[in-house]
Amino acid sequence: MKKLKGPDLKMPDLKVPAFVSDLYYDLRDRRLLPLVGLVLVAIVAVPFLLSGGSEEQGPPRIVPPEPSSANASQLTVVAATPGLRDYKRRLRARSPKDPFKKPAVPTASGGELGTESDNGFEPSEVSSSTSSTSTTKSGTTETTKTTKTKSKNGVVTTETTTESSDEGPQEGGGSEGAPETALSTFAIDVKIKQKTTAADGTEVTKTFQRANLLSPASLPGKKTQVVTYMGISPETRNPMFLISEEVTSVFGEGKCLAGTETCQLLEVETGMPTTFVFGPAADSYKITVVKVHSVTAHES
Repeated sequence: MKKLKGPDLKMPDLKVPAFVSDLYYDLRDRRLLPLVGLVLVAIVAVPFLLSGGSEEQGPPRIVPPEPSSANASQLTVVAATPGLRDYKRRLRARSPKDPFKKPAVPTASGGELGTESDNGFEPSEVSSSTSSTSTTKSGTTETTKTTKTKSKNGVVTTETTTESSDEGPQEGGGSEGAPETALSTFAIDVKIKQKTTAADGTEVTKTFQRANLLSPASLPGKKTQVVTYMGISPETRNPMFLISEEVTSVFGEGKCLAGTETCQLLEVETGMPTTFVFGPAADSYKITVVKVHSVTAHES
């Protein structure tokens, strides 16, 4: 079959811009052409989807019917009367009280202390007191015993006073039943380490302890009075020592309480050793207070 001859049609010579071709090849090499296609499709489809959604209509609204005059005539208004909110009904079982009036306090007149009924308990702000006196006479000695019992706020206090009197002199110039006075003071226990030089020039070291020392007490002893225990300080409760004039040096962490050029009264702490250099031979006495304790003595 022969081909019909006709005029030759020439296609126009179209040239793609260089940046478009570069963009195309770049997207193809990076495998981004499918993504670009999806973006273009979305750009075209979004307007259609939005316009089609606006045409949809929601469900029809239901308009409630207006009440008729017949039904409106049957409605009545009733006043609310909540019973729980009425304070008169809630508090009718109670009697009113004055908050500014002090309650009455029962008295303990005619009662006994420590009976089985009250078990020794008394109301607050209630006090009572009883007193009994008994006199006993034996020979020439007359003894009067007075017992006072006080009770306040449930606390019972008993005071007993004994007085003795002699009608005649007793042997020995004393009297029986004399009152005793209790004295309280502070004693110390010390540890002493002394280094002395013998006559032949040898050094002698001796360690010993002394307990229950009452002021004034010479240390290490009466023959060699290096320091004298003078009691404790009323502020710090630390022992105080009076230093002898023959002491040439003192080593330790004591506190000097008196003295200008040389310390005369020294305060030391318990457990802290203090060394005293004594006499022309420069003997050393290391004194450590081990314990401070109170001692009670009775004086007639």
